[in-house]
Amino acid sequence: MPSFTLRDATLADLPAITAIYEESVLNGVATYEVAVPDEAEMTSRFSTVTGLGYPYTVAVDEAGRVLGYAYASAFRLRSAYRFLVEDSIYLAPEARGQGVGRALLDDLIRRCTALGFRQMVAVIGGAHPASIGVHRAAGFALCGTMPGTGLKFGRWLDTVIMQLELGEGNATIPETDVYPDTLYRS
Repeated sequence: MPSFTLRDATLADLPAITAIYEESVLNGVATYEVAVPDEAEMTSRFSTVTGLGYPYTVAVDEAGRVLGYAYASAFRLRSAYRFLVEDSIYLAPEARGQGVGRALLDDLIRRCTALGFRQMVAVIGGAHPASIGVHRAAGFALCGTMPGTGLKFGRWLDTVIMQLELGEGNATIPETDVYPDTLYRS
């Protein structure tokens, strides 16, 4: 297993993040994107996510090389969804199966819980078994499978939805007028 540490992503990480995402677009089914976004687009996405206060983390090896990244973002932009986050995790090929994805996911869960989010959802492209496994190991429950929702590499792909309750979940009503209640107010 590679030695790595987690830290907040910075603008300086965007070239590596863009390269990892490019590999996923070109060779994987974790994303249903088929055209590779350039670094400017990835920077815009990064700024949107971090500008709204969502966590964005990188795993780096001892030399400082980015092995993977993860972030939480809005599941939908409607106000009623403001306590629900979606996780996204992408790894360099050499980091897969090494515990990096699980560490990034655990970090997101911890940070989103501390921020006051109440639910986390994983939208797993291609019903990828490794992604399903890491989410299941972190306590996510299967919500369902949407068959044939993506068409990539000349084949239909299923999408799996999994969910994890954070903090008090839906047992209580969250405090008002504090983050994340202030997100996406109509």
